Amino acid sequence: MTAPGRSIAILVLLGATARAASPADARCASLTATTIPGISVASATSLPAGPFSPPGSNAPLTIPALCRVVAAATPTSDSHINFEIWIPEGNGWNGKFQGVGTGGFAGSISYPALAEGARRGYATASTDTGHVGDNLTFGQGHPEKIVDWGYRSIHLMTEAGKLLVRNTSGRFPDRAYFNGCATGGHQAMMEVQRFPADYDGVVAGNPAADRTNEIIAYLWDWLATHGPDGTMLVDPAKFQLLTRSAVAACDANDGVTDGVIDDPRRCSFIPASLLCTGTATSACLTAAELDAVRKVYAGPRNPRTGEQIFPGWPLGSEGYGAGANEGWRNFLDVPEPRRVGLFQYFVFNNPSWDWRSMDWDKDVAFTTRTMGFLNATAHDLHPFLARGGKIVMHTGWVDPILPAPDVIKYYEEVTASMGGPIDTQQFFRLFLAPGMGHCNGGPGPNTLDALTALETWVEKGIAPEQIIASRRRADGAIERTRPLCVYPKVARWSGRGSTDDAVNFSCVSP
Repeated sequence: MTAPGRSIAILVLLGATARAASPADARCASLTATTIPGISVASATSLPAGPFSPPGSNAPLTIPALCRVVAAATPTSDSHINFEIWIPEGNGWNGKFQGVGTGGFAGSISYPALAEGARRGYATASTDTGHVGDNLTFGQGHPEKIVDWGYRSIHLMTEAGKLLVRNTSGRFPDRAYFNGCATGGHQAMMEVQRFPADYDGVVAGNPAADRTNEIIAYLWDWLATHGPDGTMLVDPAKFQLLTRSAVAACDANDGVTDGVIDDPRRCSFIPASLLCTGTATSACLTAAELDAVRKVYAGPRNPRTGEQIFPGWPLGSEGYGAGANEGWRNFLDVPEPRRVGLFQYFVFNNPSWDWRSMDWDKDVAFTTRTMGFLNATAHDLHPFLARGGKIVMHTGWVDPILPAPDVIKYYEEVTASMGGPIDTQQFFRLFLAPGMGHCNGGPGPNTLDALTALETWVEKGIAPEQIIASRRRADGAIERTRPLCVYPKVARWSGRGSTDDAVNFSCVSP
């Protein structure tokens, strides 16, 4: 027999549960009955505001009250693309849709980005791009999965996501934005080029758009800095020596001494000045070390034609910190070339393919011919422009994974194709961040809100002339702000006030 006190508690609990139910819960749950060709909705669950622990994680995320939709797309018999849509409830939804990008070749849902998007009011979508894990083995014998990763997954997620938002809210999103960095930047540009109707605007951060040639450059650089037996030819500590020396020589070029090179292209530092003149020490480069790093700065070239395959890495990116991801150690101080699986599992479909046998003429051409569809490097963006689409692109000058010169090269190629700087800046603007690494980190201001700048441009017609970037101390306090300017303009100090405050800088032609 149940005690009276316990009965009351149960009734109170049942009453609370009944009160918690709402039309929004019913609309959310009904999404499992949605019929979209090639799409299956596994679950649609109302989640309360508060902590949410993503699958396989013990680190809870803070979320608003929302409808969490778990779904999958199967465009081919060899495809299974998982994705999620998080739709804030009621007035918590700002009426807009946001797709968020991934990193590397990662096959996983970007839960932190989903939570951030939902907190900002967006119906937010993320996908695992059709596979699990970050290893390129998923592509061996599975060409459709390569296509899914390359571009199809984001497009299908976007189309289905908008329909699911419509079905639960009663209307399609007023605006749609894509926000990504690294591979997310690559995905943003792939959407612009292949599916210009998907988004009204994209944020393309540190975009790894020329993906195949970027990985070819990793192989080139690794072979240049290692002996035939795999021995590293350069002491990894010398990468930090190179950065310190370059900064010491060029830091003040922009009129401010702040530990950051404003534009490495205008830096006069010569690595040969570090050549050892006697016994080799940690403060100089041996002849072998100097020869190796020169090849990394130069980047790969076709030995037959002399054509540049991919730009080299700039001064200041060598080793701006002690961490493996804070400089060239990321792709050089490793047992084998970074992402060499591209050739073994995607290009040649042979795990035993010997990457030391790379033919820098024929194999490079074959890679482009077979896997060039993975590159988001189209220059004619008129279809996106015709829809009123806007692009905010940004990249860090000391990015050790994707060199800034490659981003600049692409932007300038688009500029030439679209009628020149004035016409291009009507819809596409690039912002360079001195001292910023790969999407974040680095000695300079390295955090920025490009999404708000994009929204203002799309919705109010106010093009961003600058974006304020900030750098925080370990305790979270902001220690420096600086304007990032529309390329090719640069930030210059007025000569008055703190050099750590963006208000004392203006954007000028270099």
